[in-house]
Amino acid sequence: MVQSVRDVQASYMALVRRRRSYSAILLALFVVLMVSGFRTANDRNAGGFFDGLHRLFDFPAEVLAEASEKAANLPGHLVTFFPALLETVNIAIAATLIGALAGGLLSLLSTRGLSPWPWAVPIFRRMADILRAIPDVVIALVLIFILGGGPVPAMIAIALHSTGALGKMFSEVNENVSLKPVEGLQSVGAGWIQQMMLGVVPQVAPNYLSYALLRVEINIRASAILGFVGAGGIGYELKNAISWGQGRYDDAAAIFLLLFLTIVAVDQLSGHLRHRLTHGTAKGMLA
Repeated sequence: MVQSVRDVQASYMALVRRRRSYSAILLALFVVLMVSGFRTANDRNAGGFFDGLHRLFDFPAEVLAEASEKAANLPGHLVTFFPALLETVNIAIAATLIGALAGGLLSLLSTRGLSPWPWAVPIFRRMADILRAIPDVVIALVLIFILGGGPVPAMIAIALHSTGALGKMFSEVNENVSLKPVEGLQSVGAGWIQQMMLGVVPQVAPNYLSYALLRVEINIRASAILGFVGAGGIGYELKNAISWGQGRYDDAAAIFLLLFLTIVAVDQLSGHLRHRLTHGTAKGMLA
């Protein structure tokens, strides 16, 4: 018996040492790759990456200096760029709504036990993977080439990417639903849509809404970034202000401030709503 315990301890310690060795090898490999990546970036940048590193904060300093000199113009700039901010927020909300609806349907079709076509579950899962894998900026560039600049390409690009991302998260939620309501509805002749709407959606709705609210935060940032490639919104105004250079840095500072305040406000609001959804639902179930 004592020998058996010693054997188990020896095997466990050997396993621990092996895992530590693997971790050390992976850490060393990570460090080598990072150093190699920095050296490659420096070479591709004509050797100016490390030489210019000390000037990292020069641009923010110039923006803040000019904004301080023209601080009296800040309220006017905030009013001027507020419509562009609303356009960015509208793009994000519309894209999230479309992505949530399409992602919810895609998640139901890609969940075993819920899909009406079990043989097609892998196909729908790969569809979600593809939509999630292609960066929204790439989709936006293609759509801008086809449709021209403006908010519509940005909305479609973000909606497609959100469909893949939310479809994946929603499908993980679907894995934990109880199938008893679905089986009960099926036994009385309910169709697939009725089974999903009455048997599944009430169980997953709080988590769906929580993930959708989280996605709104992400999509506002994405919408601002897509403005740099001509997709409209406040990102387009920021690109113009930065491209103009000195003389319009006060505009850039005002846009940065608007974006910062908006993202903080949306983050706080969505965090509060998600807390209410998850914890409120838990309290209701306990009661």
